[in-house]
Amino acid sequence: MERTAVNPWPWSVRLGFDQAQLIEGRRRELVCSAQDAVDANGDVRHPGDMAAQLRMAVDNLEAVLADADMTLADVVRLNVYTTDVDALLQHFAVLTERFAGAGERFASTLLGVDRLVSPQLLVALEATAMD
Repeated sequence: MERTAVNPWPWSVRLGFDQAQLIEGRRRELVCSAQDAVDANGDVRHPGDMAAQLRMAVDNLEAVLADADMTLADVVRLNVYTTDVDALLQHFAVLTERFAGAGERFASTLLGVDRLVSPQLLVALEATAMD
C-alpha cells in the first residue's frame, strides 16, 4: 500500500495529522467502532481524567488493530469525539505522541458532542486502518 499525504496547508502537519491521505494499492481495510476508556468487561475507567481516558482509548484501539494484525501505523483516518474539546486539546499530546511512534500521520476530525454512551466517558476514537 502506498500512502501520500495531501496537505494544501501546513498547519495540520504541525499538529500531527494530514488534511487527507491518498491510499493506493491497499489490500485490507479495517473499520473500527469508536474505542473509549472501558475495560474488558465494558466498565468505564478513569472518570473525569481526560489524559487517562485518552491513553486507554488508544490502548483499546491498539488491541483492536492487533487482533486484525495491524498497528497504529495502519490508521489512515482517526475521528475523535469528546464531551470537552478544551480538555482534550490540553491533552492532545497524549494522542500525537502515541501515533508519532508509528511513523505515519492520518486524516482526522475532532468533534465536540453533548455526551458519549456513558456520561462518565470523555473521549472516543473512531479509526479506519488499511494495509
